[in-house]
Amino acid sequence: MDFKNKLTNWYSDNKRSLPWRNTKNPYYIWLSEIILQQTQVKQGLPYYEDFIKQYPTVFDLANASEEEVLKLWQGLGYYSRARNLHTTAKHVAFELDGRFPNNYKDLLKLKGVGDYTASAVASIAFNEVAAVVDGNVYRVLSRYYGIITPINSTDGIKEFKKLASNLIDKEQPATFNQAIMEFGATQCKPKNPNCTICPLNESCMALQKNMIEFLPVKLKKTKVKTRFFNFLVCIDNNKNTLLEKRTSKGIWQNLYQFPLIESNKSLSSEEFHLLNIKDSVLDNLNFDYSLYNIEDIVHKLSHQHLYTKFWIIETKELPKKSIAIKEIKKYPVPVLISSFIDAFNFNDL
Repeated sequence: MDFKNKLTNWYSDNKRSLPWRNTKNPYYIWLSEIILQQTQVKQGLPYYEDFIKQYPTVFDLANASEEEVLKLWQGLGYYSRARNLHTTAKHVAFELDGRFPNNYKDLLKLKGVGDYTASAVASIAFNEVAAVVDGNVYRVLSRYYGIITPINSTDGIKEFKKLASNLIDKEQPATFNQAIMEFGATQCKPKNPNCTICPLNESCMALQKNMIEFLPVKLKKTKVKTRFFNFLVCIDNNKNTLLEKRTSKGIWQNLYQFPLIESNKSLSSEEFHLLNIKDSVLDNLNFDYSLYNIEDIVHKLSHQHLYTKFWIIETKELPKKSIAIKEIKKYPVPVLISSFIDAFNFNDL
């Protein structure tokens, strides 16, 4: 029995029951694929269910505000996905009359949709023969065929796409694509896969050559940047605080945070006292301050490590742009800020 048949037979017996597998509705399939970019099923499933409940059609999602979408997305990370999700929903709803493009080529034109997502939606929703290549597929193919070409190189991307396209079952592309992705997610896992029960073990090159842990090969391209964040948690006698919206491109665009001062190193209380506060929210403000966390809270993003301190700023009265503390959880914020809000008891002050 060949690779293709073994894979689809395995899938028939072992596939997980997931809601987006019970539909051909392109909206649901597209939504699930966007959520599952950079996200495991276990984490993404509750978000998918929340989105479907709150926005059962693409028109509902399109008519929501970006702030509402970001709030519902809060905790999933890579927030550009949420912004692109909302942009595409509006495009489909208002310019395409609610109809998603029914082929790979046109799906690829949608904002936030790349080769993988276009292939997934085209094959699963419209049964187009379009091979998916995601992290799971790279892993399965590189191990089974013993391919050492780096998966994030130009040559690697072309090689694996061509191989996947040659292998795809042209009679049932949706089943094949889901089978190979599921196989990589639950059987041919990144670490410690159980090769003894693998239906492909007799012909797997990586297993034969003892290369399971070395494949797939990935080039290290990105240098991690270290940044030092000082968040100013301002509180006045009227139980108000300050939040600001990050409008510039980069991390957390259009999410809210406490006013921020970025420094070139981790600051002690004495060094914070000596800060130049001109043009910050502290300028012209009489206040007392204390440090919430002596040790930096390290928040790791894909290309950045944020060493963070939260400074509690107490003052008599904040500017008019302040918000009531009791309203703070209505705003979409990064996980780093959300975790602080959950841990810090504002009512004790």
